[in-house]
Amino acid sequence: MPVKQRLKNYADGVEAFLRGSLKGKGIPAGLLESMEYSLLAGGKRLRPVLCLCFARMLGAPAQAAMPFAASFEYIHTYSLVHDDLPAMDDDDLRRGRPSNHKVFGEAMAILAGDALLTEAFGLMARTSEFLPADRVSRAIATLARAAGAAGMVGGQALDMAYTAKAGVSLEELREMQALKTGALITAACVCGAELAGASDDLVARAKSYGQSVGAAFQIVDDVLDVVGDEKTLGKPVGSDEEQGKTTYPSLIGVDHSMDLARRHAAQAVDSLSPFEGEEAAFLRDLAQYIVDRVS
Repeated sequence: MPVKQRLKNYADGVEAFLRGSLKGKGIPAGLLESMEYSLLAGGKRLRPVLCLCFARMLGAPAQAAMPFAASFEYIHTYSLVHDDLPAMDDDDLRRGRPSNHKVFGEAMAILAGDALLTEAFGLMARTSEFLPADRVSRAIATLARAAGAAGMVGGQALDMAYTAKAGVSLEELREMQALKTGALITAACVCGAELAGASDDLVARAKSYGQSVGAAFQIVDDVLDVVGDEKTLGKPVGSDEEQGKTTYPSLIGVDHSMDLARRHAAQAVDSLSPFEGEEAAFLRDLAQYIVDRVS
């Protein structure tokens, strides 16, 4: 089965969980509508899928890890809602639809993002009903670091500081993207391993895979902003250049950027050398698929 279809099959399980996850909580109707507008807007569900695959590959039942895996999508969605705001990236489209603030207004978009982030930690805590509490608390700490000031939020702060700034170096770009995009992708892999009670060596391999896949993913996203099309991406093409953002193509060109993405994908595959089975095969193919999105 093609990797794209396997990714969809994994993502369908996440989607089914997400659809009912905010119901019956007493959330005011307008806020709930705004939250679900973005949370249920589709997407690859890459981060929860990575969490579930590593958990299952290392011995934890996928359904037991599902609430924790879904929390990654809550956090990712909140970050997109806030990134699209006029004070941030000022994007009008997200996943082929008007951005949250274009539909519900800036104030409600901010509140929806705040709510999704907070609800994510409730989902993480729920996982202790199904898996040992020490594993869950370790994974919560991992995700909190990855999503916070020294992780995704810190990366967004660097991204804002570097926008329209001349002379941003390749190393500065690498660090910013490792935080803004890579930290959450890496945490998804690590948390899956931690929820399964994996050894430190196997957790380190999960981390290595996540770091390599995260780097490849963001480099390819940079390239797609140059050579992709709006219909496929679901957002405007060329917005990075328009906003004065430093990207891999702007520093080293499209061809060298793709060479670098392929090297990261190969490193991700190497990290999986001890693993066998359906999930391991999928993760290897996924690393290559991330690069192949350009073709």
